[in-house]
Amino acid sequence: MLLCSAFNGLSQRVWTELRRDGHHVVVQTADSDDAVRAAVARARPELVLCPFLKERVPEDVWRRHPTVIIHPGPIGDRGPSSLDWAIAEGADRWGVTALSAIDEMDGGPVWGTRTFAVDTADPPRKSSLYGGAVTDAAAALAREVVEKAADPAFTPLPLADHAPGAARGRLRPLMTQVERAFSWEDPTADVLRRIRAADGFPGVRTTLAGLDVSVYDAHPDPHYGAAPRVRPGEISLCQNGAVLVHTGDGALWVGHVRVRGGGSTPSVKLPATTALGARVAHLPRRHEPFPGRPGQSSWSGYREIGYDRVGPVGVVSFDFHNGAMSTAQCERLTAALRYAAGQDTAVLLLQGGDSFSNGVHLNAIEASPRPGPEAWRNINAVDDACAAVLDCTRQLVVAAVGGNAGAGGVMFALGADIVLARESVVLNPHYKSMGLFGSEYWTYTLPRRVGSATATRLTEQCLPIGTAEAAEIGLVDEVLPGTRAEFEAAVLHRAVELACGADRVRLLADKVHRRESDERHRPLAAYRHHELAAMSLDIFENRNGFDELRHAFVTKQPSGRPAAAARAHLLPALVPA
Repeated sequence: MLLCSAFNGLSQRVWTELRRDGHHVVVQTADSDDAVRAAVARARPELVLCPFLKERVPEDVWRRHPTVIIHPGPIGDRGPSSLDWAIAEGADRWGVTALSAIDEMDGGPVWGTRTFAVDTADPPRKSSLYGGAVTDAAAALAREVVEKAADPAFTPLPLADHAPGAARGRLRPLMTQVERAFSWEDPTADVLRRIRAADGFPGVRTTLAGLDVSVYDAHPDPHYGAAPRVRPGEISLCQNGAVLVHTGDGALWVGHVRVRGGGSTPSVKLPATTALGARVAHLPRRHEPFPGRPGQSSWSGYREIGYDRVGPVGVVSFDFHNGAMSTAQCERLTAALRYAAGQDTAVLLLQGGDSFSNGVHLNAIEASPRPGPEAWRNINAVDDACAAVLDCTRQLVVAAVGGNAGAGGVMFALGADIVLARESVVLNPHYKSMGLFGSEYWTYTLPRRVGSATATRLTEQCLPIGTAEAAEIGLVDEVLPGTRAEFEAAVLHRAVELACGADRVRLLADKVHRRESDERHRPLAAYRHHELAAMSLDIFENRNGFDELRHAFVTKQPSGRPAAAARAHLLPALVPA
């Protein structure tokens, strides 16, 4: 049994890999001690594994069933803010440890550990570290724990029995806003580290434009040194939703902000210029140079979309915070894709960020004074980006899925001719859990890859799948191992090989012929009209609880009956009655 606070990316990764190994895996969220006890009594698990758990395991559970906690820290590390402290204090190595559940949290006998390097020059966001190196280490460790649990001769080693120096961590408390606090007069590097140690949750509380806010998504701008006429804490420039905030020795971009307290919009994380609204409306605005414009390579700032050319390969890179794509972001991405499709390259490579894409920007929709019309604009803007990929017939298109993808983000990748995925990625190719039918031409791209029956299963069951299964059913074409940097290098190498290969002309001709044949059979516009007709009922009539599910998701609060109904799609498939 996987016992977790939420069925998040790490829990999903462990679930997909253990099932792949042939184990029967059930999932239980820690909604209450009684719910946990009832689920354990029903499933009678041989092992209770906790890959992401903030709550204590009931004592009667861990005394009766082997229970192992996956803790995001090295041996000896204890406490609920491990990654926060690691980033804030500039640790150059960190780890993940599996230990038995006992009375003392994170203090049980050790089943195994993994360690990894942490970049101290450019500190990672906590969410990036968690979704990357921590998840990779935790998934490997979970498989090791399951193997050891099947070995009657194995006994976990008490922490006190580890060799001197092996226990690198220590007990540290919950990191509060007092420990996270900084002054805008501090050096840029210090402010950056503080914000990234709290990104994406809970953010760091500070003041911007006279408002009490929490800040996220910080990026240094090396072109801005200390400006004597701009006081630390002041905002001097806006760009692509971010604001440039001056510090004691320079400036950094703050991409996302949550306004604390009242206000006319819900208190959710939003692009900084949206959250601050009229308070920054008078400031100058700078836009990304259009992809490919001369001098772009020397340009810096808050860059979400880029275009680079590597010989015969054009690379459109995009990195949207948490993979959410707002209306404005989709419009800029579509412009970049259309520009790239018009170049004299042989291959167009689509390369996402930490999260490849998760489709529409639910926070921006929730914060809009008219959520329905904004959701409609957003889904149409995503569709336009998907259409730009599907209409690209001058080049072969390769999608590089190096980070997790969900809903419309998966379907966006499926518009490419070749989909390459990093081995550790988890895909959620469904919409139903958010009360939506979905668009992004999925009724065209998904069945043509996996067949109608499998497309129905994927979109109705609402379950994550790993890349091994995705490759088997044809959802992706090839799975590549390695770190994120290794994956991107391998993908670029494959794209260059494809562009220079003898089969390129034939493959491109086959693509054009297939697209023309499909268009004669049923135009792409017909798929879009069909999907949007269904979406209009979800968005404007709320037929499947989209309003409640969206609100619950962005505010991290229960939504009542609609959320329970959506969860029912998931849990019966995981926890047998």
